[in-house]
Amino acid sequence: MYGRLQGKVAIITGAGTGIGEAIAKKFAYEGARVLLVGLPGDPIEDVAAYIRERSGEADTYAGDIAEPDYAQAAVQKTIDRFQKLDILINNAGVFLETNETQDYSIEAFDRTIYSNTRSVFLMTKFALPHLRKTRGCIVSAGSESGQLGIAKNTPYGGTKAFIHAFMKGVAAEQAMYGVRANCVCPGPIDTAWTHKETGPMDAQMEKMNTQATPMGRLGTPEEVANVYAFLASDEASYVTGALFFVDGGITIGKGAIGDMVPEELRKPPKGTFDLQHEYEGYKTAKPVWMG
Repeated sequence: MYGRLQGKVAIITGAGTGIGEAIAKKFAYEGARVLLVGLPGDPIEDVAAYIRERSGEADTYAGDIAEPDYAQAAVQKTIDRFQKLDILINNAGVFLETNETQDYSIEAFDRTIYSNTRSVFLMTKFALPHLRKTRGCIVSAGSESGQLGIAKNTPYGGTKAFIHAFMKGVAAEQAMYGVRANCVCPGPIDTAWTHKETGPMDAQMEKMNTQATPMGRLGTPEEVANVYAFLASDEASYVTGALFFVDGGITIGKGAIGDMVPEELRKPPKGTFDLQHEYEGYKTAKPVWMG
């Protein structure tokens, strides 16, 4: 079957776990050849093997793309392997700590700013010369917290607001070269980051995520990946500088609106892909020095 990304080459950062794993599998399903980027220790090889077993084309690159040499090397590996670049997906990022601002650790602040903003800037910087050649596109991971802010992880929302503004600026600047740039802005998604057992959220924040969401449930990584696939495709040829909120309505929620949703409507849709690393993102992103 001819997919909407047939013939395209994509870099996907943060591709080993959570939403990134879903994006990688969705893009391959839609016909893209993909380079999966992750930190050393991320299960990007597992995701690549899954794609290859289903006749897709996938390669991997392990390195900290918040550092210039690694970001440039990831882009160069794509060109060496696939001879071009059509799509850059800036999905890599971290959500490390839950604390009020006065108690938020400087270490987690520094790591959040470093990982979430430098990686997007550097990958965009090094990818743009190649994206101009193909009139390609960039889709970056924003967040509803970049629009609303987020209590008990205020630096995280700040990094996402930067990405929103950065992508809008890139969209305006690069349109004359045929390059589009957009953001997908997830709300609470069912990954490692949104469960107290596997991530930094406490029980109160975990409960509030569904209470404040009009749909009364967490989204799935595949639901987010579907929007990435649309924005990366030629179907979105007139979309640039946009923020697409995949948030179950949390940005328009008022109070504990999610509690009003009947139980039968809180069930997520059955996905297409077997996501094997849905709940590992926090574990692989957390630096050793943070314990």
